[in-house]
Amino acid sequence: MAKIVAEQLVEMLVNAGVKRVYAVAGDSLNSFNEAIRQDGRIKWIHVRHEEVGAYAAAAEAELDGIACCAGSCGPGHVHLINGLYDAHRSHVPLIAIASTIPTNQMGVDYFQGTNTFKLFDDCSDYNQLITTAEQAPRIFQTAIQHALSKRGVSVIGFPGDVADMEAVESPTSTQIFRCNPVIQPSESELNHLAGLLNEGKRVMLYCGIGCKNAYHEVLELAQILKSPVGYSFRGKMHVQYNNPYDVGMTGLLGTPSCYKTMHEADVLLMLGTDMPYDTFMPEDNKIIQIDAAEERLGRRAKLTLGLKGDIKDTIKALLPLLQHKTDTSFLDAMVKFHEKVTERLHTYVEDKGEEKKLQPEYVASVINQLASDNAIFTLDTGMSAVWGARYIEQTGTRYLLGSFNHGSMANAMPMAIGAKLSHPERQVIAFCGDGGLSMLLGDLATIKQYNIPVKLMVFNNRALGMVKLEMEVAGLPDNETDLLNPDFVKIAEAMGIAAAEVTLPEQLESALQQAFNHDGPYLLNIYTNPNALAMPPHITGEQVWGMTKSMSKLLLGGHMDEVFETIKSNYKHLKDLL
Repeated sequence: MAKIVAEQLVEMLVNAGVKRVYAVAGDSLNSFNEAIRQDGRIKWIHVRHEEVGAYAAAAEAELDGIACCAGSCGPGHVHLINGLYDAHRSHVPLIAIASTIPTNQMGVDYFQGTNTFKLFDDCSDYNQLITTAEQAPRIFQTAIQHALSKRGVSVIGFPGDVADMEAVESPTSTQIFRCNPVIQPSESELNHLAGLLNEGKRVMLYCGIGCKNAYHEVLELAQILKSPVGYSFRGKMHVQYNNPYDVGMTGLLGTPSCYKTMHEADVLLMLGTDMPYDTFMPEDNKIIQIDAAEERLGRRAKLTLGLKGDIKDTIKALLPLLQHKTDTSFLDAMVKFHEKVTERLHTYVEDKGEEKKLQPEYVASVINQLASDNAIFTLDTGMSAVWGARYIEQTGTRYLLGSFNHGSMANAMPMAIGAKLSHPERQVIAFCGDGGLSMLLGDLATIKQYNIPVKLMVFNNRALGMVKLEMEVAGLPDNETDLLNPDFVKIAEAMGIAAAEVTLPEQLESALQQAFNHDGPYLLNIYTNPNALAMPPHITGEQVWGMTKSMSKLLLGGHMDEVFETIKSNYKHLKDLL
């Protein structure tokens, strides 16, 4: 029997290194599904919702360099969108197969028809529809090449009738090319950069995900310049470990030490970071940005110099041009301040909480202590991400995954699926918000079906905690942020997943040990304090006034108990503001 186009696609995905396709089976995907079954080298992972499939694939793509998800025509396309947006904004190489209605029915408002060009245009680097067998292999190769080169999403619109057509050999290459070029600024640019750094009295390095493979180079640069090293959320796991120059991270989830260092430096060197909050950036010092993508230069801060380059290659070329500094006063002062901030974070842990109100700082700290040295953590957006950012410590081999750029709820559990399937040898721990887990609860069934031994830590604060805080600092009493949650333990057990709950602080450590030692998936429902606040690294007068107004409105509305609980639960934060 002649090879069909669907089989041709499977062969090319295998050659690209794809191991799994995350999808919900559907009629327009049937030929692709069957081609995967017959080939046997790719595993079809039957998720319950395509959004889960896209998130799982995004996690696998970040860890392993390529992954694939699929959605059948119409609703299947729409369900993919949120996960694809996240992958696109996180710059991970992901192939999305969007199977579509038959080509002879396009343009006539056919059942489940969608315009794939319009639908996926804003969440992809490549987005094309195949309409002939002759076109197919070239589209497949180009889509994969775009995903690898642009580190983004490639969408292949794939009509069911085209999938069944007899394959045509391509007149062009069907190879997949993985290039590893040396990318660094020119000689004159490097000299200019070295001059600015040599002249600087107080130089700080601020590192992002672009420093992923440049740990040793970053530390050598910091040693020569006597520079404190801060980092973004995505940069934390790549520069924090065993770093004597560490001053923490900034942004909404960061700590005051990094913010203070950035604003007191006379030269700020941004390395491979596109941290989105320009309000945290200083304005009165020299800022230099180096990034592999020129389009990111200058969009977060006013630059003295912007350069294109891979961080590792650029630092290696820069080091011989630098003068070894001897003045460590700025570095010493900022590292000492960071140590005090870290000590204060650990004093928050000392307050363990009370029945059904465990302090989340304490919970995150104990998880950090008990987790494996090479654990992969997935974090839901919101308060779960705050506690992960502040209390998960790098050991040299740990990894953090989250919706750090797109900021979507519900990503932690799906990302844990992709992380564990692609790395079965590593412990995978998901910090799940109760609101986030509720959104995609059905895919607990996927975890059970494939017996994926992820550990789901539910921070059950019975509220949309981050939204509540946002409303309060804006001077508004929180409204409709409370959650009437189901019994997550009973739901997990109904799905066939082992589960337990923690209502008292003294139960936590033994419950975590049981979860981590269990041979299979496990859900731990932890009742955390709904009034715990996460203060950003820099508090404005407007935010303090906003919080005061919101508390006053609650008092006037008769909510005395809520105001009292908020003050009692956060006296340590409020004391720091005085």
